Amino acid sequence: MSQPADLPPIPLEQAQQIRAYAHDLSNALEIILQTSYLLGTLELGEQGQHWRKLLDDGVQQAARVNRNLREYIQHNS
Repeated sequence: MSQPADLPPIPLEQAQQIRAYAHDLSNALEIILQTSYLLGTLELGEQGQHWRKLLDDGVQQAARVNRNLREYIQHNS
């Protein structure tokens, strides 16, 4: 995750605020991830399993994007 050469570094104050937002997003995603896990412990029909998998896949993708954002901020501020 390197920054293109023509972009200035993220100013410290802005980077700190973005990190706080990313942290809050991580907390919200953790709640969704745990809820999806708990749904997986229930006897769900085929359609319920399909919806739970979509939920889990989406939250995993969002968590990866959030990690990438946090790494980008760390390396570019």
